[in-house]
Amino acid sequence: MTSQSEEVEFEFLPLIRVFKSGRVERIAGTATVPSSPLDPATGVASRDVVIDPAVPVSARLYVPPSSSPEKKSPLLVYFHGGAFCIESAFSPTYHLYLNSLAARAGIVIVSVNYRLAPEHPLPAAYDDSWAALRWAAAGGGGDPLISDRADLGKIFLAGDSAGANIAHRMAVMAGADGGVKVEGMVLIHPYFSTGPEAEGSIGDRLWRMVCPGAEGGTGDPRLNPASEGKVALAGMAGRRAVVFVAEKDVLREKGTAYHEVVTGSGWGGEAEVVETEGEGHVFHLLKPESEKAGEMMEKVVAFFSA
Repeated sequence: MTSQSEEVEFEFLPLIRVFKSGRVERIAGTATVPSSPLDPATGVASRDVVIDPAVPVSARLYVPPSSSPEKKSPLLVYFHGGAFCIESAFSPTYHLYLNSLAARAGIVIVSVNYRLAPEHPLPAAYDDSWAALRWAAAGGGGDPLISDRADLGKIFLAGDSAGANIAHRMAVMAGADGGVKVEGMVLIHPYFSTGPEAEGSIGDRLWRMVCPGAEGGTGDPRLNPASEGKVALAGMAGRRAVVFVAEKDVLREKGTAYHEVVTGSGWGGEAEVVETEGEGHVFHLLKPESEKAGEMMEKVVAFFSA
């Protein structure tokens, strides 16, 4: 007989397995790498900071080399992906990507390490991300990597997959709050729903796992921005947005539908969709040296410098 501790409640392979006992087995996204005062490949300096030790909320900061220290760089607050349940700001995947992005775009980056479901179900990730965004926008508590190097008049939001979902949510919250000014956002292969998720489907079960009590996500604006209402979307912070989608990504249509919802809401900013043919979900992280990943990086850099 199988004991309860061995019975599986939910699994989303190859990412995570949750047992009826409450034990969580993360199959992917657990590796970490240290920060570096000087990355030998890019010259970028990175350092880990604790934003709120009580929660805790932390982040990894990235600062590019500068030939003129008196000139401040745009500030990007980045939210990692992983279906709200795996990965971290300290993973080798994101460390490599954000080191490269900081160097190529010449921007200061705050990569947010938010709490993960199912131990910390939503809205924990949103709460942590909002605390980190407000901390960064206020000068990072006087941290010189933020206060001395970042232009707080040019704050961007970005993320991939679940992180793109968070970036959107932060833009909505910033618009409602009014205290955080956002220039624009980059959403890469965003994790959204645009309609009913079939009961019992993997999409339905995943959302219920990360957000207990949710009803399939259809009417939940955190998953389905169309249910947000035009007033909230029209007030979203930022003047520019770009949504990246990939032809072979199961979330492709969700990304294009999101673009249509936002542009039809009365939001005063400019938004575009950029599609990569022949590629799947977060291919740029899985194959960072590929030609198409390089092309995508160029487009992201161009967005920040526009």
